[in-house]
Amino acid sequence: MLETPLAPAHALEAKEAECLLFDLVATPSPSGREGEASHLLVDWMAQRGFEAFVDESGSAVGIRGQGPRELVLLGHIDTVPGQLPVHTEGRTLHGRGSVDAKGPLAAFAAAAAMVEPPAGTSLVVIGATEEEAATSRGARHALRQFKPRACLIGEPSRWDRITLAYKGRLLADWLWEGPLAHSAGPVPTPAEHAVAFWQAVQEYAQECNRGCKGEFSRLEPSLRAINSAQHGAYGSARMQLGLRLPPDLTTEAVIKRLRALGEGASLAFHGREEAFMAPKNNLLTRCMLAAVRSNGGRPRFVHKTGTSDMNVVGPEWNCPIAAYGPGDSSLDHTPEERLDLDEFQRAIAVLRDALTNMLLQV
Repeated sequence: MLETPLAPAHALEAKEAECLLFDLVATPSPSGREGEASHLLVDWMAQRGFEAFVDESGSAVGIRGQGPRELVLLGHIDTVPGQLPVHTEGRTLHGRGSVDAKGPLAAFAAAAAMVEPPAGTSLVVIGATEEEAATSRGARHALRQFKPRACLIGEPSRWDRITLAYKGRLLADWLWEGPLAHSAGPVPTPAEHAVAFWQAVQEYAQECNRGCKGEFSRLEPSLRAINSAQHGAYGSARMQLGLRLPPDLTTEAVIKRLRALGEGASLAFHGREEAFMAPKNNLLTRCMLAAVRSNGGRPRFVHKTGTSDMNVVGPEWNCPIAAYGPGDSSLDHTPEERLDLDEFQRAIAVLRDALTNMLLQV
């Protein structure tokens, strides 16, 4: 343990949290290259009384308190590629990761520094690696290290909303190879083979989506890349597909159907995550709802159409879980990514109040 004493509750200045956020956003950390940002966060937490270290997965970990009753705040420190100019305009911070998801992660660290865990209780903050890479390396490592009584996932949902569910995901690499024919003949070209498969996938999705109400309940395929090539008398076509799955459709069922549709071609699958839905009435959600209300908000539950580390840890930890964090998720991964710093501060206040309540009951 560090010799630095635990900071007293509510001792953190607002500017300290904003400086942490700015520094994290200004430190590039695309998936697989998170080292500098992880050490930055570890140093910040260590200076404020956390037992802080970079773990074997490269994730930043900070722990306040000691004991078997664990409350985990699991954010992610990696971003998608494509660093953006980092600057503030008034009370808005622009930059890659400001929303997804260094804003929620910095809010977790700041709020955790403002509360004092009671005896027998540990408050754990994790800035996980490779959440954006479909490998979730940091979260999968944390699965083996902690057994929390409750867990918050750091993802943007606006300061007054709580996310309870994420769709599943499946990534597919399709490859057709075969002999070429004269372009004037009836034999399909490699590109036409690819188009035919993509159309079959779209028809499968339409079949699954009949009668569905709302985006969350729909199977949604996306065409990520497509190309064709010639190799002498032979040709090839490649496609990369992404599919977002509703809760009632497993990755295994989709794989079986795609293999049938892709007969004559090869298919490889990766990035498999099942959809996950958390209960909405438990200690965690009650504390979060109360904290939003006490800070002047009207809380709402939402379901997200993407995936997060909740898909990874939720089924394994089997504890009360939800996702929370400031920011407009429609700005994720875009050139316009930016975070309202006043909303960031409101999220910290919500987390501080919710954690104060939860730590007495976990």
